[in-house]
This record gives sequence, structure tokens and C-alpha cells, in this order.
Amino acid sequence: MNNQNRITCIIVDDELSSQKVLQHFVSETEVLELKQTCSNTAEAFKYLQLNSAVDLLFLDINMPKQTGLDFYKSLQHPPAVIFTTAYPQYAVEGFEVNATDYLLKPIAYERFLTAINKVLNEKALQPKQDFLILKENKALHKVFFSDIAVIEAFGDYVKVHLADKTIVTHSTFSGFIEQLPTHFIRVHKSFSINLNKMEQLSGNQIQISGHKIPIGQTYKSKVLKALDL
Repeated sequence: MNNQNRITCIIVDDELSSQKVLQHFVSETEVLELKQTCSNTAEAFKYLQLNSAVDLLFLDINMPKQTGLDFYKSLQHPPAVIFTTAYPQYAVEGFEVNATDYLLKPIAYERFLTAINKVLNEKALQPKQDFLILKENKALHKVFFSDIAVIEAFGDYVKVHLADKTIVTHSTFSGFIEQLPTHFIRVHKSFSINLNKMEQLSGNQIQISGHKIPIGQTYKSKVLKALDL
């Protein structure tokens, strides 16, 4: 991937073990480019003052001298931020400063990818973003929204049905569909579909790319409204 298309980021965390985890995750994620790792907010502030702006901060909340929250609030032109912490009680305050996401330590790579996909889809950063990065086993897949036909809940995973294959990735169903653009619509407690690929609606069933998807009673009026029916 061209470096100009990558999301530049810095890591700010006082724990060496947490730094190493995030560094590894960033190195495994092609869309990210790590510019610096800082052990405290003073180092981060100095870096931001002396270098060109970055797109994203991975920012630990509970740090000595100055918290990540206070540091972020002090920035005049703050980039996107993903807060990291071992303390879930900070989550609400983190979202009050419009954080893109909040990762609870220990961080799983699948959850990390969900956060990165949220960054990718923020209009201020990537207005034309049209894909997701999905992990299946040890492989990473770049999946364009236009290639997705159906999203299916599958326990602690989701099945992403494409025209030629199905990718099974670790995610909650509700968390996954939050990342989808507006032409995707939930039609059942376990299914969301790409309206652009729908072929036929018959009774309480939708035919789409070789799949027959049930329409849940709770979702039927929403589906008909989306189709202008």
C-alpha cells in the first residue's frame, strides 16, 4: 500500500508490555504506519510539536503526572484517538471527548481491527473509505463493501458472504454491522444485507446472491421503507 494512503499513528503508553502489543498489532495491519512510541504525554506533546500531524493516537488513559484524557483535551488540533486502558470505568469519559473507540486491556487483535475499521470509516479522515480489514484465522482480508452480499451472525463470530467465498471473522454481530455504510440494512436478528445486491423480495424472504434470507417480523416495516414499498 502507498504510504500516502496509510493512517499515521503514535502510541502513548507508559507500560512497555502494552507498547509491544500495540506495536505488533500496528505492524500486522497494512493500513497503519507507526511514527513514534512514547512512554508519557510529555514525549507525545514534544513529538507532535516538532513533527507533521498524525492521523491517530493510541492513548493510554491511566498514566502518571498527566492522564491520557487530560492530555487529549489539551490538544488544539487533536487527531482521531483510540483510548486504551485496563480500567473500564474510564470508558464513558473517553467517549465524551469523541473518541473513535475504547480498547480494554488485554487487547485482542480482532477487537483492535474493529477499532481501526471505525477510524477508516470516519468521514473526517477517510471520506472515500470503501473496505474493511477482516481477520480469519491467521489471514487478513481486504474486503470491499461492494463485494459483500450478506452478513450473518454466527455465535461469537460473523459470516461475511461474498460472491465467491465466505469469510468467518471474530466479532459481535451488532458491533460488525455498525461499521457498514447505509446501503446495508438489518433484516433479521441474525442477518444484514447489501440492498444493492438484492434480487427478489417474496413474502418474508429475500433472495440475494444465491442466498435466501428470512425477514424478521420486527424488521419488516424498516425493510419495506428502505425499498420504498
